Amino acid sequence: MNSLATPSHPRPTSAALPFSRLQTPVDDLYPRLFDAILEQRLDAASRFTEESLKQMFGVSRADVRRVLTQLSHEQIIVLRANHRPRVAAPDAEQTRQALHARRLAETTLVRLACQHAQAEDLKRLRALIERERQAADQDRRGAAIRLSGEFHLQVAKMARNAPLAHFLGTLVPLTSLAIARCGKQTHRCCAWEEHLEIVEAVERGDISKAGMLMNRHLDHLEQTLLGSESGYCVAG
Repeated sequence: MNSLATPSHPRPTSAALPFSRLQTPVDDLYPRLFDAILEQRLDAASRFTEESLKQMFGVSRADVRRVLTQLSHEQIIVLRANHRPRVAAPDAEQTRQALHARRLAETTLVRLACQHAQAEDLKRLRALIERERQAADQDRRGAAIRLSGEFHLQVAKMARNAPLAHFLGTLVPLTSLAIARCGKQTHRCCAWEEHLEIVEAVERGDISKAGMLMNRHLDHLEQTLLGSESGYCVAG
């Protein structure tokens, strides 16, 4: 199984994975592959192998396997013995459960972050939000969704509660995939703006405000994924 990745329906092989063939640093492989999934360049119907990804990204097969394993742990890639890897396709019930679990975790984590935030933590968060804003402005949807998820994971890290942060790390990638699958029916992306409001509340140590803003942000995310609200996009 060494063919280049191709979708399951007929299409010229050369158009199957529109990645650059430039040599890619191993550290960049995870975000590049995840972005390709979030941008729907790789989806549940795509056919690809470790070998085809190795050729397209210019890295070793071991590196590809390592990243696919990581994405499998995050429920983004399905790995089965004697089968090609494939992109997961979370259904509405899986998404609903993940969002419910995220709300339980994140309302606690953001309150803890208010109590433990350091100047360097806040600086990193603001830099991450700026990268997220730039990705959204440049219509790099996959990167915007991934960076939005990273924001939530960084807030969790600030909370200084490793088990709870680890738990959130199992949920954010799955909801990022669900966001990507919901398509481009929305016309604006405001996640970075809401993230900035959360950071400002955390910086002030305003526990009540930070919790309210996080809950409102998750409400918008739930409406995007499970409701019918149109014209409003929250990346995660």
